[in-house]
Amino acid sequence: MDRHTSFLIDAIGALLSAVLVGTILIPFQPLFGMPRPALVVLGSIAIVFAFYSFSCFALKPLLWHRYLRGIALANLLYCVLTAGLVLRYYTKMTFLGLGYFFLEIVLILVLVRYELHKAKSG
Repeated sequence: MDRHTSFLIDAIGALLSAVLVGTILIPFQPLFGMPRPALVVLGSIAIVFAFYSFSCFALKPLLWHRYLRGIALANLLYCVLTAGLVLRYYTKMTFLGLGYFFLEIVLILVLVRYELHKAKSG
């Protein structure tokens, strides 16, 4: 796999997160329990991450491993923020909401592990 493909995978994942937040989680917020302002923050961050990763994929920076490490760490912070929001609003969260955010965090952590490994070997 091309070393820059990691950015494309990250970008697609971030875009998917943003689309899910905007088209499902916010409109059907009562089914998930996470307050709308928190969802807006998470969706906005995902859009920024998607732009960053798409840009890195398109521009193919020479020091790509540094940029990949950067988005991996940003993704890790996103997981920490998401987990913090889930804990903060735990009493409002539904089973569906808890499941969604648990799955999202697990998938992102798998991606982070891959990105850090790829950046280290680069």
